[in-house]
Amino acid sequence: MKSIFIILSIFIYLNASTLNLSISSSPSRLNPILANDSASSEIANWIFNGLFKYDKNGNIVPDLASSYEFITPTNLVIKLKQNVKWHDGEKFTAHDVIFTYEKIIDPKVFNSIKSNFKEVQSVKALDDYTIEVKYKNPYFKALVIWMSGILPKHLLKDEKDLMTSSFNKNPIGTGPYKIKEFKVGSDIELIVNESYFDGKPKIEKILFKFLPDPNTSFLYLKQKKLDLGGLTPIQIDRQIDENFKNNYQVIEKPAFAYTYLGFNLKNEKFKDKRIRQALSLAINRKELVDILFFGHGQVCNGPFLPGSFAYNSDVKMPVQDIKKAKKLLKELGYDESNPFTFEVVTNTGNDIRINAAQILQYQLAKAGVKMKIRVMEWQAFLNTVVHPRNFEAVILGWSLSLMPDAYPLWHSSSSKLGGFNLVNYENKKVDELIEKGSITVDQEKLSAIYKDIYKIIADDLPYLFLYIPNSITVVNKDIKNIEPSFIGITHNQKDWIKE
Repeated sequence: MKSIFIILSIFIYLNASTLNLSISSSPSRLNPILANDSASSEIANWIFNGLFKYDKNGNIVPDLASSYEFITPTNLVIKLKQNVKWHDGEKFTAHDVIFTYEKIIDPKVFNSIKSNFKEVQSVKALDDYTIEVKYKNPYFKALVIWMSGILPKHLLKDEKDLMTSSFNKNPIGTGPYKIKEFKVGSDIELIVNESYFDGKPKIEKILFKFLPDPNTSFLYLKQKKLDLGGLTPIQIDRQIDENFKNNYQVIEKPAFAYTYLGFNLKNEKFKDKRIRQALSLAINRKELVDILFFGHGQVCNGPFLPGSFAYNSDVKMPVQDIKKAKKLLKELGYDESNPFTFEVVTNTGNDIRINAAQILQYQLAKAGVKMKIRVMEWQAFLNTVVHPRNFEAVILGWSLSLMPDAYPLWHSSSSKLGGFNLVNYENKKVDELIEKGSITVDQEKLSAIYKDIYKIIADDLPYLFLYIPNSITVVNKDIKNIEPSFIGITHNQKDWIKE
């Protein structure tokens, strides 16, 4: 009997595996509709589910939903899974979805996703497991907006102020893991949800070690105290040894972000497209990638994520041609005695952008262009340069989305102060396509529209699209069933086994 107990204890110990991760900042609110910072979102994603999610190929698939149907382009009916329970054992129903929607649009609840629901006319429960969403117009984000985590009505219906609720520190969700302990500025432990509707994850715990210093995170990785982490190009190329490579699998893919050199198109210097073409021809983007990232990146040639439905693979990568650049500049009246001169502004705290500016300065000089560089503290840069549009050119970056919305960055109406069309780009055809896309539900038709937008913007050169760095992830080789994909590696985390 004693030997059976010992064997059973060993079995329990081996299966009580822990996935050791790191987090660089403390979450503010572990509430999916209030999780505005990256740390909060990262933790909340393990605890909550939306009605839909992205599969490993970036396609929208049901999560808490079981199926959906567009009865008309503005009438969406969603059937919900009936085997889902909250972490406290209560059943998940359509009433939780209605409650979450009402909290998202509640003017007393401040969140960053409210605007996504602007096209929603009404949401109602047809029964306990069916909801009907009516939109004001056909809406290309009709499914995507329901990827936000759903809240439990039974716990929050009498909450007077969701913003200050204790729920934000002690959340109850439907996700694969539940919170065990959360204290600001310390480690965070998640434990497995034994009753997870999609199958109990095989790893019992997730421990987020609070490591604000990236150098400490790297040290932890080298000591094999973390199972998963990100590396910089210089770390992967110059700062790891064979022992590290024996311990970790390296997974590399393009990051969901790009960097650009943006022109103020209301400035007389940049109104003629030929000057923008000349500057584009004068630079060598491949050289930028090789120097900045040791080759761990790719040239960016347009505004949407490579590999996504919006990406136009027919748009050619720009190639440096100094001779042609000089010819265009000469046509515009610029030569050695009268060089084209402009100033670019970027921010401190981002050495890569500053280094990129210096490389661009060197490359442009070969074509006779004089680019001055000004570097500013981030908040001062935003408040005195970017937001008031007080610049000739800037180096900045944007994140890339699987479901891009071209309206904030590229529609002419967004060029007003407070909008995100920072370079004052205006193209009537692009405006028309964006407006058409916003009411297009069919994915194939939306893809065609966005590929057209991509081509026009790439041709107009309101930005010099520069580079997309690679995301370099390392995973402990003791973890099995890792499936690298377009969206990353955690899409099948519930199937991971730690040996």
